[in-house]
Amino acid sequence: MAHLPRPIRLTALTALCCGLLIMVTAPAALAHDRLRSSSPAQNAKVSSVERIVLEFTARVRFPTVVLRTAEGTFVPLEAPHAEGDTVTTKIPETVPPGGYVIAWRVVSSDGHPIEGEIPFTVTGAATPSATPARALPPGSPTPAPSVTASPAVTVTAPPAPRAPLASGEDTRGTPGWLWGGLGAVAVIGLTVWFRVRAGKRRAARE
Repeated sequence: MAHLPRPIRLTALTALCCGLLIMVTAPAALAHDRLRSSSPAQNAKVSSVERIVLEFTARVRFPTVVLRTAEGTFVPLEAPHAEGDTVTTKIPETVPPGGYVIAWRVVSSDGHPIEGEIPFTVTGAATPSATPARALPPGSPTPAPSVTASPAVTVTAPPAPRAPLASGEDTRGTPGWLWGGLGAVAVIGLTVWFRVRAGKRRAARE
C-alpha cells in the first residue's frame, strides 16, 4: 500500500476503518432487549396460577399481556404493570386445569417493540386420597354394624265413643223431662189467662 498514491491510500484506510466500526457496533445494534424469565415458565406444569411475572434484560415500557386457553378463549386479567425490567399481571379469577398460552408485547429500552408467547399447563390441586380403614388384628371379632335407634313414637289412643243419648235427653245437658214440664205449665197458664179474660169480657157486656 506504500507504493499507492496518497489519495488511494487515504480512501482505503477510511473504508477499512468504517468496516471495523460496522463489525464492532452491528451486534450491539441488532441485540435488542429480550425476555429473561417468566412465571409461569415456558412449558411449565403448575397446580395453580394467580399472577404472571415477566422479567426482561433491560427496562421495558407499554406492556401488553393476554392469557388464553389452548382453544383460544381469553382469560380476564388485570392491567399489566411495568416496573423497570419486570412486568406483573394479576389473574383475578381461578384458572381451571388445562393448557394456556401467555402472549406478551412490550417496547424495549431502544424503542423497538418485542413480543412472544409462553405456553404452560395448569394441572390443578391433587385430590386427597381416602383414609384407608384400619386393619383388625387376626382373630378379632368383626364389629357389628352400628344401629341408630329410631326415636320413640307416642301413639295417642282415640277418645272413647260417647254413649248414645237416652230418649228425651237434651244434647246440652238439660234433661228432657224438665223441658216437657215447663211446656205443660206454659200451656196451662195460657189457657187460664184466656178463660179469665173471656169471663171479664162477658161480664162487661152484661
